Formats: sequence, C-alpha cells, structure tokens
Amino acid sequence: MPPTKVIIVGCGIAGPVLALLLKQKGYQPVIYERGKRAPDAGLSLMLQVNGLRVLSLIPGLVEQLPGMAVDQAIIYSVVPTDERILGQSSYPADLRRECGHGMIGVQRRKFTALLADTAIANGIEIHFEHQVVGVEQTDEYARVKLNTGETDTASFVVGCDGLHSNVRIALFGKEDATFTGLTQTGGFTAAAFPGQKPTMFNFYGDNIHVITYPISETGYSWALTQREPETKETWRAMDETAQDAFRNGPFSQLPFGAGELVKNAEKITKYGLYDRPELKSWHVGHVLLIGDAAHPTSPHLGQGANQAFEDVDNLIRLLAAALSAVFTEFEAVRMERTAALVRGARELGEKRVVGGPGAGAGAK
Repeated sequence: MPPTKVIIVGCGIAGPVLALLLKQKGYQPVIYERGKRAPDAGLSLMLQVNGLRVLSLIPGLVEQLPGMAVDQAIIYSVVPTDERILGQSSYPADLRRECGHGMIGVQRRKFTALLADTAIANGIEIHFEHQVVGVEQTDEYARVKLNTGETDTASFVVGCDGLHSNVRIALFGKEDATFTGLTQTGGFTAAAFPGQKPTMFNFYGDNIHVITYPISETGYSWALTQREPETKETWRAMDETAQDAFRNGPFSQLPFGAGELVKNAEKITKYGLYDRPELKSWHVGHVLLIGDAAHPTSPHLGQGANQAFEDVDNLIRLLAAALSAVFTEFEAVRMERTAALVRGARELGEKRVVGGPGAGAGAK
C-alpha cells in the first residue's frame, strides 16, 4: 500500500520540519515553496527550549545549527537621565544544564537553508518557485492549484506559508492586517561586544527597545523597536542611503555598546509590525494551517518559530494518536459482536456434526 501523501505549502521554518517528521512516520510529504531556495529575507531567530526539543527529533540537526548558544542575559537602561545596568542573569546557561537545551541565536537565511537541505537529503520532494494560488477539496482529498497552471492532489494539505499565507486566504478570504504602531529596524554587526561571553542584551530607552544576541562567534543580530508612522511589512533591507542615515543617526550614540551595533551594522532592515485577526478555526476539511499562517505573532517574545515547531510536534503526535483512537473505537464496536458470532458458529458446528443415535438431529 503506498504511503499517505501530504502536500506542505511553504519551505521556510515549519514546512521542512513537518515534512521530515512526517516522513519518519511513513507519510509521503511534498513541499511547494513560492520563493527561491534560501531567500535573503529576514534577520535572525532565537531558538528556545521548546523549539530545540522538537528539532532534536530530527537526527543530527541540532548539531548542525548555524548559530551561537547564549550563556547569559543583561538588561540596561539607556534613558539619557538614567543610564545603568538593570539586571544580569545566567538563566540561558542554566536552562541548557537543566533541560538539555538552552537558547541559540541563528541567522534566518542560513537556518532555512539548512532545513531545506536536510529535507532534500532525506528524499523529500521540494518544488521551489511554485506558488499555491488556490485550494479545492472533496470528501476524499485536497487539491492545490499552482501559479504554473498545474495542480497536485493529496490526502491532506498543511499551509506553512507564513504571514502572507495564500492557503489562509484560500480558506478564509483576504483579511486586513492592523498596524500595531511599532516598527522594527534591525541588522547584523560583526565584532560586537569583544571579550564578552555570548550574551543576550536588552536596552530600554525613551520609547525605544533594543534586543541583540550572537548568531556566530563574531557576529550579533539586533533589532530596535520604536513608535513610528506605518511602515511596510517587507522584512527586506533598506536602500543604501537610508541605511547610512540610520547608521549615523541618533541611535548610534546609545551607551553600553548599543550605539556601536547601529554604527557598524553590515545590513539594516526595517519593517512595520502588524497583527492579524484571530481565527476561530485553523482548518477546513482536509486543509490545515500551522505556524504564522495560523497564528502570526509580533517578535517580542521570540516565540514565532518555536511555536511553529510546537505546532508540528503536536500535529505529528495527534496523527498517531488519531490512528490509535480509530483502532480502539473499531475494536469497541466490533470485538463483542464478532466474539459472540465466533462462539455461536462453534456451537452450531458441534450440533451439526453428530454421530450415533443423534445423527441428523442438528438439522431439526
């Protein structure tokens, strides 16, 4: 019997991980991705305990992560009239000792490339530059329509296609995103905080917040959040003129090393932060949304990717549990009746095959 085919839409964060874990369970996953392989968009991710636990289910993956484990966290006030350290903690290193996983900062582009490469190495079919533009379904299957004019059919479809999910639009229609009033500007800076152990820093100022953490032995990723007029949600680098203006602007004067992050940044990206309406359901028929396609979140808790991995883990476990539940219900419905029929058949057989004086009595 051929394995159950599953179409996964999106090869960013959740899609390849779902495909790898589905394949472990005997499914046949196929991924369609609208973009190119390893697009240069976005900045970085902080992989936390819950996300790393799921990634560890894929043999050898955590050991290959292109990032840096964090050992401590330091919080500063950069308010001009109150510049000081607010707190310091070793909880990232403590988590690693106590839970087996801690916190690892990774560059998004390198991380998504690793996930795609790992999926391909495990025999998973990925179609890059194939955009899903529609979904239709029957009682037995779901079918995706592609921008190439082709279609593909599977037992079920999982939309892992992020903030701008076409699968979500196909299921629930176009929605207006709401600007939160906050923008983020971020980048990568080499040789930041020399001599410091790998540290996640938070800087709190007057209507601004900066977070930064290492993504390699020599480089830090950072993001500065502020209240500003609406900015597009592109997650792509600003033009060079705008980058230079930001590097030399007022934020380059922030204390405790935050200003050096801005001043020496290699690439600077700016984007608005938006909310989406909360869905009452994440699925219709044979089509399910997970990750940012289902529950997009602003980045302030650092849980976007980690929650997507939790989605994947729970879906895999529930698929296995659902099969077991079907078998259990099947047994409950059928066992008693079939056992009675087996006993009745044996009794009738005993009556039918009789010798001596009683021969022929079984027919009466």
